[in-house]
Amino acid sequence: MSARPQPRHHDAASLFRAHASFVASFLHRLGALPAEVDDLVQEVFLVAHRRGGFIDDGRARPTTWLAEIAIRVASVSRRSKRRSREQPDHAAINDARSHTVDPGTAVETEEALDRVQTALDTLDPERRAIFILFELEGEPCSAIAESFEIPIGTVYSRLHKARKQFKEAHARLLARERPAARPSVHEPPATVMP
Repeated sequence: MSARPQPRHHDAASLFRAHASFVASFLHRLGALPAEVDDLVQEVFLVAHRRGGFIDDGRARPTTWLAEIAIRVASVSRRSKRRSREQPDHAAINDARSHTVDPGTAVETEEALDRVQTALDTLDPERRAIFILFELEGEPCSAIAESFEIPIGTVYSRLHKARKQFKEAHARLLARERPAARPSVHEPPATVMP
């Protein structure tokens, strides 16, 4: 019988150094406005500090544990103030994509990312969090279940529903953006019957 590895303790400072960018990205994907992400990240790590850090006993990952905290922090933030829609931070988007030389490609990329974010925004918070953790961050369902303290079957169910809802929302957005079919230059104009 092999001995179970000793649990490792990660304090809030080491968690911040290792996972602050993950938490910021996760909060943004949850729908946090660019202007509030830094404050929310700080709040997530304050909560992590108050909880005494993360004990890694092999059942959950630090990222899923932090994601669970981030969901609660974002939820409290939304409840405490009425959200006003803000234009996307185009300067930050352009800075992140400065490696893109072709302006046409940059515009297409920005539109695609906006579509994905809008489709993510249609998901309820529980499904969105599981979808993001599994599909975008590569977290295993077992770690998500452990961190959120829900049965693994619930994770699978929410993930299935989130995938379906996301695909439908994304397809609707694509359909809206496609230009309406225009008659061919060679087609005669439609005649109006008297």
